[in-house]
Amino acid sequence: MLSFFSQVGLKFTRLLYRRIILVLTLLCLMAVGGSIWNMSRLTSNLIKSQALQNAKLYANTLTESRTLYSSEVVSRVQKDNRIKVSHDYLIHPGAIPLPATFLIELGEQIGAMKPGISVRLYSDYPFPWRKETGGARDDFEREALIFLKQNPNDTFFRFEQFDGLSTFRYAQADILKPSCIACHNSYPGTPKTDWKVGDVRGILEITQPLDNINRQVHVGLRGTSLMLTGLSILAISALTLVIGRLRQTSEELEQRVFERTTELRRANIEILNEQKKSEDLLLSILPQSIADRLKKGEVNIADCFAEATILFADIVGFTTLSREVKPEKMVRILNDIFSDFDQLCDRYKLEKIKTIGDAYMVVGGLPNPRKDHAAAIAEMALDMLDDLHQFNAKNDVKLEIRIGINSGPVIAGVIGTKKFIYDLWGDAVNTASRMEYHGIPGEIQLTETTFDYLQKEFLFVERGLIEIKGKGKMRTYLLKGRRLKSIKYQT
Repeated sequence: MLSFFSQVGLKFTRLLYRRIILVLTLLCLMAVGGSIWNMSRLTSNLIKSQALQNAKLYANTLTESRTLYSSEVVSRVQKDNRIKVSHDYLIHPGAIPLPATFLIELGEQIGAMKPGISVRLYSDYPFPWRKETGGARDDFEREALIFLKQNPNDTFFRFEQFDGLSTFRYAQADILKPSCIACHNSYPGTPKTDWKVGDVRGILEITQPLDNINRQVHVGLRGTSLMLTGLSILAISALTLVIGRLRQTSEELEQRVFERTTELRRANIEILNEQKKSEDLLLSILPQSIADRLKKGEVNIADCFAEATILFADIVGFTTLSREVKPEKMVRILNDIFSDFDQLCDRYKLEKIKTIGDAYMVVGGLPNPRKDHAAAIAEMALDMLDDLHQFNAKNDVKLEIRIGINSGPVIAGVIGTKKFIYDLWGDAVNTASRMEYHGIPGEIQLTETTFDYLQKEFLFVERGLIEIKGKGKMRTYLLKGRRLKSIKYQT
């Protein structure tokens, strides 16, 4: 029996050798078919995955834009009774749209720029002027409302035929945030007045047509199948030709590998460039050492520094100037001044903490401790006065700056999960702020603690004992200049 199977196997092997071209042809056809099927499956999955990612990106961008508009624009202009915030802002001169109206019109602009893409905002409780368009209009939207009201942190999406087209429809809950509650509960005509933070106000839907993408994919697959079939024919033919033909085919394949490798290298360079942009953005918010610790996975970053010097500065007269000039010019002036201050931070290797309105805060001695923290802050403070004087002369304005400085122990750390901020806490920080608040326009006021650090290197005038809010009477000094400019700070 064993001999019989051996003979059958031998005969079958000889048959294969005599029909090698036929066997290779069949194998190649099977491989081509399998490859095309697999590519079709992978491409379909990729289209779905990309559609979902694009929809999430659009939705998150729209909601973040609306949130930023609400918190940074609407909340500010509402303090000015001359500016009205309304859904029908077009008929009111100088009015601006409600955040929801802003979101709807932004979606319409995206739809105009990206043909086929549509953005809808709908709810169970549309405002009266949106009753015809602001409610659910089909089964998908009704199901999305039901599901997302029960699961506000999830998403709801479906691939379906919509308006006769193959379409990806994506919906996510529009959750009320603190900046939106007052408006939605009190705006004239609101259909509901008991909204709370975290309620699902409505649904944001992104609709993307997939017909064009599918058509392009099918064209690409057709071309790929033809290419694979052609390559198979060439490969089979090559087996019947001379070695030179095989060498030529090998060279063609090497060229293709080279091109693909070049494309991959180019793609890797683009990825590295994007990573660098992300790194630069992070470093514009946090110090290098703090950013490195965050990237290593540290969650709660808080450090104590026994010695640091804090500077607070406030531009005197800026509020008055803001009433006399246009907002664009006001922002440009403030940006120019603070950009000069940022350059001084870099020059003296100090850490800018934040700006609030027309106030500027900087610290020396952290996150990397240094012995000359007070001297570096003093140098910067004097240069800030000089820079503002030059700015006034150049721009024909009369701005003054009030600067307060104090030295002492502080706690520094990172707060926030989405928008990080590196901030300081401690009595020394509060005292520095008081030095600025009780200071004199055009002068640099500092505490006796900082004076002890600097009295040998700088010139002072004793201001005497002054009443400091929350501190009582404190002896303070006015920094007037340098005894001898330190060589290491010259540029």
